[in-house]
Amino acid sequence: MNVKPAARAFSRAAAAIALACALVAFAADQDPAVDWDMAAKIREEGLQRSQVMDIVGYMTDVLGGRLTLSQDMKRAQLWAQERMRQLGLENVAIEPFMDYGAAWDNEYFSLQMLKPDYQPMVGFPIAYTSGTKGKVVAPVVVASDIRVKKDLERYKGSLDGTIVLATPPLKLDMEALTRGVQRLTDEDLERLEEAVVPRPQRAPVTPPPPNPDLVKPEEKMAFFKAEGVVAVLECNGGQMGSVIGFSRPGANEDKWSREKTLATIPIVAVTPEHYNRMFRIAQRGLRVMVELEVRNRVGPTVEKAANVVGEIPGTDLADQVVMLGAHFDSWHAASGASDTAAGCAVALEAARILKAVGAKPRRTVRVAFWAGEEQGLHGSREYVNAHFGDPNDPKVGAKPGYDKFSVYFNQDYGAGQFRGVYLQGNERARRLFAAWMAPFRDFGFTALSIQSVGSTDHVPFDAAGLPGFQFIQDRIGGTYGHTNLDFYDTLRAEDLMKNAVIEAFFAYQAAMDDERVPRKPLK
Repeated sequence: MNVKPAARAFSRAAAAIALACALVAFAADQDPAVDWDMAAKIREEGLQRSQVMDIVGYMTDVLGGRLTLSQDMKRAQLWAQERMRQLGLENVAIEPFMDYGAAWDNEYFSLQMLKPDYQPMVGFPIAYTSGTKGKVVAPVVVASDIRVKKDLERYKGSLDGTIVLATPPLKLDMEALTRGVQRLTDEDLERLEEAVVPRPQRAPVTPPPPNPDLVKPEEKMAFFKAEGVVAVLECNGGQMGSVIGFSRPGANEDKWSREKTLATIPIVAVTPEHYNRMFRIAQRGLRVMVELEVRNRVGPTVEKAANVVGEIPGTDLADQVVMLGAHFDSWHAASGASDTAAGCAVALEAARILKAVGAKPRRTVRVAFWAGEEQGLHGSREYVNAHFGDPNDPKVGAKPGYDKFSVYFNQDYGAGQFRGVYLQGNERARRLFAAWMAPFRDFGFTALSIQSVGSTDHVPFDAAGLPGFQFIQDRIGGTYGHTNLDFYDTLRAEDLMKNAVIEAFFAYQAAMDDERVPRKPLK
């Protein structure tokens, strides 16, 4: 929106008047007052004696990546359980929630170009692919133009014993080197606040009939295997030095099957600057030789995935619950610092702060670390279904926990500072959150947007008609998760410290209020 300065000034003045009127009305309606004394205690504890970087540092540096069911994930969950207990949380548990699939771990990886020049290559195996049978040396062949089934005919009989470059080269995003820290501007926040209606939910779309001639990704990989291809290399990210650590084609559909995984060939994502070099050399008609070794471990049986939960028990309203959380799992190519060890560390630090300041919440404050988010919000969705109600069930509100639930707060849009709250179309929460934000306006925590946002663990709560919210965040750094570059060094301590303070106070206020956080009508 292109707003002239005078109009913008008027908009700001009107917004200030509206906020003042809202706060007056808030007081007039005798809504609970903001506990400024507790806000001061929480600020002091969270800013002067913070442990958030110690928490996130251990998660990222020591525990590493946390692909659901992996050995690193299981080790991390045991650590989280023990850390919660050390901080004084109660009813700490690792809660299984569904038969998930076979565990997968990458145990060793090495990729080098040997000819026409020696070059160690930066890359990472795609999850739920098989390994090589020891070290292999093979020529590189370009087969990046397979779209329809007749394209397969051109490569029949010519790929045996080769390593295939299966995707076109990618142009490097050079602007990523100069973007730096991306703070939301005043104008950005104004645009969010100026929205007057929630983003419309996507209407169900009837997909067009599948084109029988198109080659599906899993069909292409099956063709490569049948033709004797040793491994497949691909380029899936345009940022220098980065690869994206997703899973093989079809893994979600076959539920991370051991049999399907072992039947594949290794797929390795390579950084664009290295991949593009090999591609260009091969296109010159010169011979490219690659040495590759991949060792993966695939679990023998289907296992259950699990969430980790812990509580600060409430007092007179102990059977009611306020929740904080983030997803604990990450992709495997890095340690999942911004996506989202940071969110888990903030939630755990918020709980630590509340314990340290001697808070006695009326409602139980529950911290949840979700599994299976990256593959489809499985942990949070199954938790909501089990404890509160399945949104697809006409009797969604029948479970006792449904009426005892107050609110869920989530962090998962990177590791940047909180700048406000997405209201998820819930106008009823506006006055309440506006009041709770007041002690932290000096943080730049000012925006309330009616917009609904998706793709993370507040969504299952919202879908069931329960108040679930994601914070508006600065999009700092340049990795945005999912890449091999998502490490501790991309995090900013001051941002996470402020986030933990805000989350602790929001949890405290929600736990102390006479009433639950207002709900929007369940459709």
